[in-house]
Amino acid sequence: MRDAVGSFVGWPSDLIFPDAETPTRPTHKAGKGISRHIESVASKKEVPGRKLKSAGKDIPTTSGTKSQIMMRLEKMVEESDIMHGAIRSIDFDEGVFGIAHFEIIAKEDMQQLFEHDELGIAVIHTYIWYMYVTLMRGTELCNRFNFIAASRINATLITKNPTSVKNDLVDRFMAADDNTTPSLYFLPFNSGNGGHWVLVAMDLSRLIVYYLDSLSGDWSKYPSMKKTVDAAILKFRSKKNYRNRKDITWVELSVLSKTIRSIADFLY
Repeated sequence: MRDAVGSFVGWPSDLIFPDAETPTRPTHKAGKGISRHIESVASKKEVPGRKLKSAGKDIPTTSGTKSQIMMRLEKMVEESDIMHGAIRSIDFDEGVFGIAHFEIIAKEDMQQLFEHDELGIAVIHTYIWYMYVTLMRGTELCNRFNFIAASRINATLITKNPTSVKNDLVDRFMAADDNTTPSLYFLPFNSGNGGHWVLVAMDLSRLIVYYLDSLSGDWSKYPSMKKTVDAAILKFRSKKNYRNRKDITWVELSVLSKTIRSIADFLY
């Protein structure tokens, strides 16, 4: 962290939330899998569902200056029935994750944003859905990028049944048409230990996997994840009768890497 002081990272202004104080990060015990508010409603079969917070309670926020878009969003939520226990259901078409999907957004999901808390799967998925709808749908970007649902591929599920997770990943790869195979598949991967997220991007044609972790370290922290991803890629290529001419290469990306800046420049 000391080495990062003074560094500059380009970032969309609407996603910057300057605060006068840093919120306290809740602690979680290791080995419990994905924490309660990390788990998605769409995967209740794996982890018991969430309970909504008590109705009518104001959403606490950290003090300090907030972006205009965040203040508008907070005001909209405070004036809505979400504050009284209502929920919103978001339907995902097959273009987002390769299968029909839905998410439930409730008060506690909004709290994660306003309090700068650990983001749950529902929030991550909803952001991906919004990005897909506003930037990708109906454009050639759909032929270059695809997303993998975090509720189907995460550390908790790999521990329980790695073969099933591998097959789900292969099915996601197979969902793309032969003529529109995306160059990159993005997987937001939850470590299941305190809710930490990493990003895994898979280039199936070049057998390269890019790994981005906001904390120090590389994919060796999650050997079961790497083993599952590698096995899924090789099985997919075998089913497609592609020749595996080389081993799968994993590349660790830094936040300031040229690749990340190029992706950011392209999207924004």
